[in-house]
Amino acid sequence: MKTKQDNLKSQFKQLFRSMDFASTHPSLDKDGTEGKRMGEIYQQLGELWEFLALQCPHHEGWRKTREGRKVCKVCGTVRNAEEYWLLLPRKGRKSIGRRVTPNSTETFPNKKQASILEDSIRFHGVKVKVDVHNAYRSKLFSKDDHDIAIAAERLVDVEESGVECSFGDPQIHLKLKKHKPGERPPSAAFVFELPKAILKKLPLLVEFNESDEMVGLEVFRCGRGGKGE
Repeated sequence: MKTKQDNLKSQFKQLFRSMDFASTHPSLDKDGTEGKRMGEIYQQLGELWEFLALQCPHHEGWRKTREGRKVCKVCGTVRNAEEYWLLLPRKGRKSIGRRVTPNSTETFPNKKQASILEDSIRFHGVKVKVDVHNAYRSKLFSKDDHDIAIAAERLVDVEESGVECSFGDPQIHLKLKKHKPGERPPSAAFVFELPKAILKKLPLLVEFNESDEMVGLEVFRCGRGGKGE
């Protein structure tokens, strides 16, 4: 019984034969409608190649070309080449990319050179953004002559129904309400610093284990209902 990989290899062989036929057709060397149509067919075959290549896991390894590049033995995709499209299954688990972290101890002159990954997706109404960068120099204000060092970090932002949760190192920030321009910046304090009068107004439920370590935090959104986008 043929596997999915066997079927994919067979499809690529048929596709490459069709592309060879179209690319060497005599009509391409002549002016006329037939040559134009054959060129369009070749372009469509190229798009099909790109679509099939997204399904290839590249499990059978890479071969080296005369130019020194490494390409997949099955689909011909160049190794580590930037892909402009993604193919995701309609049902089941979906996976995009891999987990990356800062990879240098150097402090770069700006964010652009320090950036490793900056990407976002809107998935069923939930916005997810990932920003990974090495350390770099920046200015707090455009007129400030003094640079400050921005630490290397991996930041993940998840936004749902107006609530934003930011995962970083070493903290997790939960924002229930966005700060509007002109408003006074919110105050901050540790829970043990707050008087009981304020604590009674904060709908927080702190979870802790036998060692008195916080293992969870639940926030009740009083008077608000989550609305999907």
